[in-house]
Amino acid sequence: MCDQTFLVNVFGSCDKCFKQRALRPVFKKSQQLSYCSTCAEIMATDGLHENETLASLKSEAESLKGKLEEERAKLHDVELHQVAERVEALGQFVMKTRRTLKGHGNKVLCMDWCKDKRRIVSSSQVRRICCVTGEREHAVTMPCTWVMACAYAPSGCAIACGGLDNKCSVYPLTFDKNENMAAKKKSVAMHTNYLSACSFTNSDMQILTASGDGTCALWDVESGQLLQSFHGHGADVLCLDLAPSETGNTFVSGGCDKKAMVWDMRSGQCVQAFETHESDINSVRYYPSGDAFASGSDDATCRLYDLRADREVAIYSKESIIFGASSVDFSLSGRLLFAGYNDYTINVWDVLKGARVSILFGHENRVSTLRVSPDGTAFCSGSWDHTLRVREIWA
Repeated sequence: MCDQTFLVNVFGSCDKCFKQRALRPVFKKSQQLSYCSTCAEIMATDGLHENETLASLKSEAESLKGKLEEERAKLHDVELHQVAERVEALGQFVMKTRRTLKGHGNKVLCMDWCKDKRRIVSSSQVRRICCVTGEREHAVTMPCTWVMACAYAPSGCAIACGGLDNKCSVYPLTFDKNENMAAKKKSVAMHTNYLSACSFTNSDMQILTASGDGTCALWDVESGQLLQSFHGHGADVLCLDLAPSETGNTFVSGGCDKKAMVWDMRSGQCVQAFETHESDINSVRYYPSGDAFASGSDDATCRLYDLRADREVAIYSKESIIFGASSVDFSLSGRLLFAGYNDYTINVWDVLKGARVSILFGHENRVSTLRVSPDGTAFCSGSWDHTLRVREIWA
């Protein structure tokens, strides 16, 4: 999302020429180094064969990408909405706002549900994260503004968050309102640019992070050790989502390079990549079965990608929608796709038929985050109007 993209220039000593210059991160055999632009370009040309240039290799790569797209097109025999023509249309929906949460004093940027379906953690622009239940609220002041990422641990006993401090910090939780949670903070991850997203794996012991430095990373929570790094995005990574399987060995990320990439957490390699959006990808979310994922973009569309078919299978858009989609999530059955937009609305899409089945109003500024509860009975949306709204889902 353009309003949440930040540029940071780091100056210091180059690890190759040792001169004081603007630095950029370079990775050699998974080791991160800081090179100036000149040394980075020299390193990129190392190992080229005779008569090879970077321009010729880029041209060859584009040619190979074209051939791959041709092979994908051969398998594109029918559209999803054509297959779903015989499926019964959805009926009317009642999605009333059951609770409006007003614990933040500024723009809400991110939120996440606890596995117990009763608690929510949310973060905002003004150095604050809140843990909310129906009866109590815990607030923690962060050392930086724009806390853009937050996540609940699977056990519900800790939360993680980060933003412009370039770090991912983990806080153990108790229900003692008088306890100083900030004193128990543990800095787990460190990037070279802002933290845009974080998510625990299937245990409290590992956490995935995404950053404006163009990388994702897997960390050990206890030791703070980097377990695996993921390089492939050409610009800021804005979002990620872990596959909904017991093993949890893959995740998907999206960023300012308009790409959605699927990663193998064990090897650190990108196993699938999709580049059909026309602007930044702000949100990605796996389909409940794990066989597909949806994305929301500043190009005012949401898209569905089938991992088995290795291609985009649906686009959710209307000519009247001209504002970007900031957040997406599926209903528990996978039949509905909820999408929050910068025009203050939430659109509900029929995943199979590609039609919009409802528009939800209520927020007074852009909808920045949206998540369906673990049991599928409700969803919560956060907005720049400083509030979160919890709605029940009834079909």
